[in-house]
Amino acid sequence: MHKDWKTANQTLSQAITDYRKASPELARAFSGLANVATAPGELSPKTKELIALGIGIAGRCDGCIGFHTAAAIRHGATRAEILETIDVAIYMGGGPSYVYGAQALEAFDQLSGS
Repeated sequence: MHKDWKTANQTLSQAITDYRKASPELARAFSGLANVATAPGELSPKTKELIALGIGIAGRCDGCIGFHTAAAIRHGATRAEILETIDVAIYMGGGPSYVYGAQALEAFDQLSGS
C-alpha cells in the first residue's frame, strides 16, 4: 500500500496548527528550538534535514519522514542524497528502518515530482 505523502503532510500540518492553538506557549518554544537547530552553521540546513530524516526513519515516525523529506527537497537534496541517508538509517536502525526507508524514498519521489 502506498501512502499519499502530500496529503499526509497537509493533514499533519492541520493537526499541528490545531495543537498550536491549544498550546501556544509550548508550540512557540518548540518552534524556537527547531529554528535554532536547523539554522545554518557548520552544517548546512540541507544536511541537518537529512540527519532529521535519518532519525525519523530509525525512529519509525511517518510524520517526520514526510516533513523532513519535504524540507530536504526545499534545501536542494537529491534522490541520491536521500538514498544515502536511508542507507545510514537502515544501518543504525535495522529491519524496521528498512521498511521506513522504503517509505522515505516513496515520499521523496512523490514530493519532488520524480
